[in-house]
Amino acid sequence: MRAVVTGGAGFIGSHLVELFIEQGHDVHVIDNLVSGKKEQLHPDAHLYEADITDPQVISLAAGIKPDAIVHLAAQADVSRSLANPVYDLQVNTIGTLHMLEACLLAKTATLLLASSSAVYGMPPALQASSKWNITEETSTEPTSCYGLSKLMAERYVELYAKLYGIPGLVLRFANVYGPRQLPKGDGGVIAMYAKRICEGQSIRIHGDGGQTRDFIYVKDVAEASLLALVSNLTGTYHVCTGDAISILALTDRLEHLLGQSIKREYAPSRNGDIRHSRLSPLKLVDALGWTASTSFDEGLRQTLQSWGLSTI
Repeated sequence: MRAVVTGGAGFIGSHLVELFIEQGHDVHVIDNLVSGKKEQLHPDAHLYEADITDPQVISLAAGIKPDAIVHLAAQADVSRSLANPVYDLQVNTIGTLHMLEACLLAKTATLLLASSSAVYGMPPALQASSKWNITEETSTEPTSCYGLSKLMAERYVELYAKLYGIPGLVLRFANVYGPRQLPKGDGGVIAMYAKRICEGQSIRIHGDGGQTRDFIYVKDVAEASLLALVSNLTGTYHVCTGDAISILALTDRLEHLLGQSIKREYAPSRNGDIRHSRLSPLKLVDALGWTASTSFDEGLRQTLQSWGLSTI
């Protein structure tokens, strides 16, 4: 398979590109290298420095004649989306539209869109109980510009499938973590904590720390994405563990693995922050028989070690 991977030099993208190449696929990466890094890219990948918001990227991607476009490039910072919603829209929605136009021009390409649990916002049932799992049929009510722009991107994928028959696969990722993640943005809390621990600083907890997230290791995300693509899956699915852990519990796990106490400081809750997020993995399990295989402690251990930290 010949694949175009946007954002392929970034956190999730670089792991996915590695797996694609290990499985014998021909991989072409489109990345503007704003957050992606050349040194993270597998040497057998073909790199094109370009921005997905530039209309010229349509002919670039289509000219590669891909069998699939894996669209990972995104603006994924909730706070930045609220501060600059126009930029957020340009990257997440217009960028996706450009990739769909490339699929249309290439005539044979499937589009895999990496989406987010942020499209759901805060469903009322989950407000009452952190044990309630969100399914793909849960109503989508984003509470941030980021969630809205990703939802609009999903709708374009669905529309192009209906209008033009372009096979579309939307994977809504839970909170992805692991080596190479940048210590910034709302999804990068584990990387931010690792960085601050390395620097001997206290970690910052927004609100009371009771907010929960479904954390999934990056290599599990790469594996699920490739399996779904080569299985010719279409539609919308969660890539998640089905479990949730609070920020306070995350801090406790970090202390246990590092064998040391971690200094904590508390800050006000952030605008647009979701209280609880826990996704159901059952639809993808039913479709592919796939489940995440990396335990939270093992994923945390590998992440901390990638920062040069010693673990027990």
